[in-house]
Amino acid sequence: EGHQLIGGSIGNPPPIPLSFSNCVKTMTSLGARIVTAASNAARKIGQGLDGIGKSMEVCKYSDRLVPSTRFVAVDGVSPTVSPLTAFVAPSASVIGDVTLGKNSSVWYGATVRGDVHKIVIGENTSVGDRAVIHVAKIQGDFPSLIGDNVTIGPGAIVHAATLNDNAVIGPSAQVLDGAVVEKNAIVGPGSVVTPGTIVKEGEYWSGSPAKMERKVTAAELESMSESSLDTLELARMHAVECDKDLAQLVKDKEMYEDATTRDPEYWHPHEGKDGEDVLGQGAPGLIFDSVLTNPEEGLKLNQKKKAAAAEQK
Repeated sequence: EGHQLIGGSIGNPPPIPLSFSNCVKTMTSLGARIVTAASNAARKIGQGLDGIGKSMEVCKYSDRLVPSTRFVAVDGVSPTVSPLTAFVAPSASVIGDVTLGKNSSVWYGATVRGDVHKIVIGENTSVGDRAVIHVAKIQGDFPSLIGDNVTIGPGAIVHAATLNDNAVIGPSAQVLDGAVVEKNAIVGPGSVVTPGTIVKEGEYWSGSPAKMERKVTAAELESMSESSLDTLELARMHAVECDKDLAQLVKDKEMYEDATTRDPEYWHPHEGKDGEDVLGQGAPGLIFDSVLTNPEEGLKLNQKKKAAAAEQK
C-alpha cells in the first residue's frame, strides 16, 4: 500500500516497490546527466570556436610572464651593486657592466644600460625617475663615469659622458658622448650638452646647445648638498616599502584603517604591553583588526609566545 508495483507479469521478475523518494532520486540523476551532457557539448563547441579563431590569426600571439628586469646580465656580465645601495626601484633596469656604489639610488622607470661599455656610479648618487644612462662603442669608445653625490634629474639622459663629484643634471637635460661635467657644476633643466663639451667646475650651463650662463652660487652649493641628503633619506624609505611582502601590506592597511576609524575615546591597543591578551586572541584591538573567519591564528600566536618563553627559561 502506498507503492507502485513494477513488473509482476508472466515471465518478468517479481514486482519491485518504487517509493516516492526513489522517483525523486531517479529524476535528480536524470537532471544531473542532462547538465553534464550539456556542459560537455558547450565545452566542445567552445574548443571548436577557439580552434577556428586560431586558424584565422594572421600574427599569432600568446601572453607570457615577463621576468624582472631590475638586474639583467649581458654577455655573462652582471651588474655589481653594493649591498649598502640605498634603493633600486622595482621598475628600474640596471643592465650589464654597471657598478653602483653605496647609498646610491635608481628611481622608478630609470634605465642604466652598460651593454657595450661600462658604467660606474659612485656613492650617494641618485638617478631620477625615467632617466637614462648609456654608453658608446660604435661612434666612439666612451663609458659613463659618474662620481659621488651626483644628482641626475627625472627624464635626463647621460650618454657616454663623465659627471664628476657633486654635479647636478637638471630634469630632461642631456649630456652627450664624451662630454664632461666637472665638480660642483650644474646643467639646467632641458639643456643639451653637446658631444665633447667640458662644463667647468662651479659653472651653471643651460640652453640647447648648452652654454655657460654664470657661476654657481654659494646658496646653490648648499642646496645641492641638502638635496643629496634628502634624496638618500627618501630612498631608504622607499626601499623599506618596496621590500614588504603581502602579509606586511595587509597589516599596514589594517593598522591604517584602525587609526582612521577608531574613536579616540575608545580602547586603544598598546604594542608590547603585557596583560592585554584575551582568550588567546591577543589584545582586543588585534582581534577586531584581524580576519574574523580565522580566530585560530590568535591561538597559534599565543602558542608561539608560550614556546618562546619556555625556551628562554
